[in-house]
Amino acid sequence: MEWMFLPFRRFADFSGRSRRMEYWMFALLNILVAFAFVMVAILVGGGLSAIGQMERGAGAGLIVLAPFGLYYVAILIPSLAVQVRRLHDRDMSGWWLLLFYVLSLIPVVGFFASIALLVLAFLPGTEGDNRFGPDPKNPQGPLNVFD
Repeated sequence: MEWMFLPFRRFADFSGRSRRMEYWMFALLNILVAFAFVMVAILVGGGLSAIGQMERGAGAGLIVLAPFGLYYVAILIPSLAVQVRRLHDRDMSGWWLLLFYVLSLIPVVGFFASIALLVLAFLPGTEGDNRFGPDPKNPQGPLNVFD
């Protein structure tokens, strides 16, 4: 549970590195929040429209989705920060994220850019220190038992 909220504690920290666990648990949290908002919107909006009050149902659904939009505005900076730190863990500059987002605006190229970013998020970080900081998985470095 701690991993889900770690990006909120480091919300504007675009330096350093983030492990896969931090990145994917934050993604899972956002998926669960989105699912909850959509389910509430369907229950509130769909229930009223099924009774024959389509206008009220649609309005109620929008009222529920407004906090959903506010939530996504609130997580914009933490999401960008954790993505940049995840790229740092792969020893890549955070500017690559801008390139991925620009490429995602081009229809076919954007699909492949999104897949590439997804693959990079799944790959393990570089072992040991890199130019962005110590290894978050093992900040003390490797154990030298036999030295």
